Amino acid sequence: MKPHKILLLSKTALPLYWIVLLTSLVILLRGHNEPGGGFIAGLLAASASILWAIAFSAKQAMKKLPFASPLNLAACGLLLAAAAGLPALLSGQAFLYHFWATIPLFFFEYKISTVLLFDLGVYLCIWGVVSGYAIMLLETTE
Repeated sequence: MKPHKILLLSKTALPLYWIVLLTSLVILLRGHNEPGGGFIAGLLAASASILWAIAFSAKQAMKKLPFASPLNLAACGLLLAAAAGLPALLSGQAFLYHFWATIPLFFFEYKISTVLLFDLGVYLCIWGVVSGYAIMLLETTE
């Protein structure tokens, strides 16, 4: 790749990385009331990590991942998704029966539920699996 193209990519990667991650969080938080949620938000977060790996290096992208490892990230997501069903089991309901609550925020109310915990688990799991796979592929080309 030509040096000026690398420079341009490395300069735009930092703001784009944070914009894509913020967008993924917005999609994650609106997902349990509307279409979207953990899966598509996880894909967006993985695309931010892949962008970082292309712009800088696979090692730098691995360091930037939460828990510093895609395997740890995916395992944490799997545990959170499984934990979303525990409140229902403890209250005698079917596994993954979800409970809802409303949080008043300034001028509006935000509905929250155990669905959000499940979506967060899916988000982390997809982010870990997809970014780990892509970063390992990019590592072979360095």
